[in-house]
Amino acid sequence: MSSLFVALFTLLASSFRTRAALQAEILALRHQLAVFQKNAPRRLRLHHCDRLTWVVLYRFWSGWRRCLQMVPPDTVLRWRRRAFARHWTRKSRRLLGRPEVAANIRDLIRCIRQANSLWGAPRIHGELLKLRIAVAQSTVARYLPRPRKPPSQTWRTFLTNHLAQTAAIDFFTAPTATFRILFVFVVLAHDRRRVVHFAVTEHPTQEWTMQQMREAFPWDQAPRFVLRDRDAIYGRDFAAMTRHMGREEVLTAPQSPLAKPLCGTASGLHPTRVPGPHYPVE
Repeated sequence: MSSLFVALFTLLASSFRTRAALQAEILALRHQLAVFQKNAPRRLRLHHCDRLTWVVLYRFWSGWRRCLQMVPPDTVLRWRRRAFARHWTRKSRRLLGRPEVAANIRDLIRCIRQANSLWGAPRIHGELLKLRIAVAQSTVARYLPRPRKPPSQTWRTFLTNHLAQTAAIDFFTAPTATFRILFVFVVLAHDRRRVVHFAVTEHPTQEWTMQQMREAFPWDQAPRFVLRDRDAIYGRDFAAMTRHMGREEVLTAPQSPLAKPLCGTASGLHPTRVPGPHYPVE
């Protein structure tokens, strides 16, 4: 900033001097400038006021390029673009979101809740309105201390607890030597990854699938959970039969072949053993 003041003071003082003195001073300054350019460091340390001075000269003086020696003219143009961008960024900046609630109001909400543990957000909001504190009920609810809930069991724990009560059903195709396509219906138990029942047909229907389910789990041997995909062959009658047998259907996500039950790995393997646990995740 001092260099800018020195330049302005020199400009005012030069208006009272003669032309010959000004020419001599210009000659001396040009000689010193040439000496400084030969011995100057490769990178100059400029302040914001120095850059602002040349940005203003660029705006109001057309011959600024002839007198600029310390930096290339493109550098001044880059300074101007940067100053223009900073100006409009600062002018267009907006504060997003709602204003933050004062700390004393937040402490008051927590103190009221601590002293009256049975009060909820509506009651505390009404008390704050009586004190002429204008806050929304949703704001009061956000700053109330939340009760700690016991952690729920993980998906792995759920599978471990209900593995013996879970079975998976699915279809896969098997081409024959005569170029026929056979549909294989397989039922797998998740506890030992064992094939409980399978059947082969060329034209599967909903009634045929329901009969296979009855044969796979006779009497009271039906599992509690049945995992299946969203194939259209499992219609309303199949779902009703599953409910009457005391089973609960667990459906995979739509269009998710990787989320199929264990039956997706049964094709081409031994019919009594399917390796690896591959559990669907909903």
